[in-house]
Amino acid sequence: MPRQQTRRETLRLAAFALTALCLMAVSLAPAYAGPREQARRIHDRIAGVPPTDAVLDSMAADIAAGDAEGAAYTAMENSGFYNITLKNWAAPWTNREQSVFVPLNDYTATVIGMVRDEIAFNTLLSADIVYVGNDNLGLPGYSMANNSHYEEMEDRGIDLKTGLRRTEQSTVTSLTPNATAGIMTSRAAAEAFFIAGTNRAMFRFTMINHLCRDMEEVHDTSRIPDRIRQDVSRSPGGDSRVFLNNCIGCHNGMDPMTQAFAYYNFNPDSGSIEYTEGQVQPKYFNNADNFRPGFSTPDDSWDNYWRAGKNSLLGWDPNLGGSGSGAKSLGQELGNSDAFAECQATKVFEAVCFRGPVNGDDRAQIDSMVASLRGTNYKLKQTFAEAAVYCMGD
Repeated sequence: MPRQQTRRETLRLAAFALTALCLMAVSLAPAYAGPREQARRIHDRIAGVPPTDAVLDSMAADIAAGDAEGAAYTAMENSGFYNITLKNWAAPWTNREQSVFVPLNDYTATVIGMVRDEIAFNTLLSADIVYVGNDNLGLPGYSMANNSHYEEMEDRGIDLKTGLRRTEQSTVTSLTPNATAGIMTSRAAAEAFFIAGTNRAMFRFTMINHLCRDMEEVHDTSRIPDRIRQDVSRSPGGDSRVFLNNCIGCHNGMDPMTQAFAYYNFNPDSGSIEYTEGQVQPKYFNNADNFRPGFSTPDDSWDNYWRAGKNSLLGWDPNLGGSGSGAKSLGQELGNSDAFAECQATKVFEAVCFRGPVNGDDRAQIDSMVASLRGTNYKLKQTFAEAAVYCMGD
């Protein structure tokens, strides 16, 4: 037999043997169809740690009785859901690098607390709310100037399931109730997104984190450019076509809405968020000579130009007027959009299923989760439960 033919025959036999081994492995692999296996998978994905035998028995009994969501709620009783899953879920939203490797802070703690207490999650961007450590823990007090309160909680390994309590931002900061806007006016968000710059970062990262859209995805050159600020050159590099075909498509919608943040700043020297009611922050007039005829910000009133054009598909609430003053009313506009609800459901799906939606069944599941989220007044535990049940056979 020729040498080349012998080699081909050897490879063919090797391939046949490998296929047989793979088929054998599949036949021996555990099928994730039984209640106990499904219960373990739900618990691992929800809490990030294995269940005890007693918990596993209870969850398996619920699944066998047709109550898989009840089993998921049992998994959410484990502290790992708060200390691991929710903490890692929210941490990337608190910094520009979108890193999970950041200390616990008031933004992350507030997300965890709102999920735990089933606070309507669509108020995340507007409520006068912040979660702090319990009074009996002997922690440094909440401070606008540093993150010591939360870092000590983390250093001491305090259980976030039991160690957090809800309070009002306006009682622990210098902000008035009307100046608070949920996590957008948390110290962590201010340090990341109100520092220096022009406050557009707060709007951009709020869109990324809570409407799942970056600016390129909402680019629309058809909107009126009358509120684009003076710092935006109308001829970048000496070519006006760059502005007309590119810059205008983001700034014509973003700038009228970032006017809501006109009174906010983060002072790196004091380490604190600043709010100058009735007085526009100087940063809004940076580089005014770039285009003097451009818009000069007079106050914190804002308008949503995206209620018309292609971005009307973000699903703005018809019960809201699409305009207002300050960050709180803008947070209500964003938090009550279809895009906000869809974004939360999608992020929960990804966190629990360890993957994004890939087919029609997955997208139908997310649509169902969105409808349920709204039907339960934005109680996010239900969304986690539904995602865990859907993916328990993955």
